[in-house]
Formats: sequence, structure tokens, C-alpha cells
Amino acid sequence: MELVETPDAMVAWAERHRHDRVGLVPTMGYLHRGHVSLMELLRPRVDRLVVSIFVNPLQFGANEDLAVYPRDPERDAEKCRLVGVDCIFQPQEMYPEAFQTTVSVGDLTRGLCGARRPGHFEGVCTVVTRLFGLTRCDEACFGEKDYQQLMVIRRMVEDLALPVTIVPGPLVRDADGLALSSRNAFLSVEERRRGLSLHRALLAMADAAAAGEVEVPALLDRARGRLDVDRPDYLEVVDAQTMQPLEVVDRPARALVAAFLGRTRLIDNLAVGPELSWT
Repeated sequence: MELVETPDAMVAWAERHRHDRVGLVPTMGYLHRGHVSLMELLRPRVDRLVVSIFVNPLQFGANEDLAVYPRDPERDAEKCRLVGVDCIFQPQEMYPEAFQTTVSVGDLTRGLCGARRPGHFEGVCTVVTRLFGLTRCDEACFGEKDYQQLMVIRRMVEDLALPVTIVPGPLVRDADGLALSSRNAFLSVEERRRGLSLHRALLAMADAAAAGEVEVPALLDRARGRLDVDRPDYLEVVDAQTMQPLEVVDRPARALVAAFLGRTRLIDNLAVGPELSWT
């Protein structure tokens, strides 16, 4: 396993492997089982597997947790080694001094996390586009945990005709149901216990929809009473492809929630109604 620490060295690595099928798992490090599941999903599909580790300042807003975002490069490297990663791309700097280009996606980013975190998805799309260019990857894996991000990246790749296949990875939960996230490390024992209410709220909507309830206001009412958080951020049911809010679940839909426990913002989501086909 190689460690590459500069953009120029990443381009040189990609050039050496230009005849191989290259897969990329972009991360911000502090890897957990969710990240590992993405590596394991992509590993048999490609000849060379790259994991990028870069805490991207462009996707953090003012007063967010950039400075304290958890980091553990030694543990990250060991997890990558055990999966059979060929290359870790871990740059200290991602953008050249004169960098002035950004990438943005329209309607898919206007609600949910896009509305609550202005500039977030522009930062995500910009760093992902640069990673695609530096690694020359053929496939890239993104998890359903960040569902809006997954749909935004898929839209960006299609709109810009980028030669990258986006592989969705299932959301991974801890045994108690909490969606895995690097930010879970910030939770106290009590905050983590209450954080489980996000999943319970989503399950209440999914169960009601499976039982025949299709009116979104009724589904949201079922969910709100199950949330035990310090500050709700959003709770919505949207079209699973367009991310537009729904009034009736009459197509593949996604229930999404974001809330604060203390200073930690958690997100979660669950399919509601008919399943979306990724093909």
C-alpha cells in the first residue's frame, strides 16, 4: 500500500496505473465500518483501489467543526491495509495557490443540508471533481448515509459527462441502530442514547407507509413525537431522485432528518414507500 501526499504525486501514481481500472473512496478520515464497507464494495470491481483522506475546508461553514474534526491517520491506514487498499491519498493541501474554480449543482442542493449549510455542496462538488481529476478514477463509491450528497454527485457526474461510475453504498448502523458517523465521537453517553431517536423517527414513518399511510403530514406527525434531541434541524419526506418535498408518498421517497445533540449535528435517512432502483 502506497501513501501519496501531494496532488502532483497522485497524478504521477494515476499515470503509472493508467491501464488499470481505478476505484476511489473519498473520505475525510477517522474511518469507521461505514467507510470500510464502501472499500469492500468497490475492491472486487477495480484493479486499483484509492482511498482519499482530506478534511476539506471548502465544505465547512462558519462556526462549524473544521478545527476539531476527528483525525487518526495511523488507525485509518491500518483499516485501509486490512481491506487491501492500493493507495492512500492524504494531501496536506488540495488546492493550488491560484485556485479559483468551484462546481455547483442547482435544485438538488437547495433544500435539506444545502439550505442549512450554505456553500456546503459547492465545496463537496469542487473537491470531488478535483479528486476525480487527480486520481483518474473509473469508479467512485459514496454511501447512502449522506443521501443528498450521493444524489448531488450522481447529478454532477451526469451533467458534466464525467467518465466515472458512481457506486452507491448502503448506510451502515451500529448494533443499536445509530447511523455510523465520524462525528459520533463527539457524543456523550447521554447524547448518543438520545441520538437513537433519529432512527426511531424514521422507522415510524417507514412502518406507517408500509401499513398504507401515504399522506406526508401524517407521517411527519408520527415521527416528530419520537425525536428526543436538543434542536431539530429538519425532518422531511422527499422524492428519492429529485429531492423535492412530497405531500403524498406515491413514488420512491426518502425520509431525512437532521438534528443537534449538544453541539453535534447528526443526520440520518431511510427509504419510505417503493424502493428506488439504482440502475
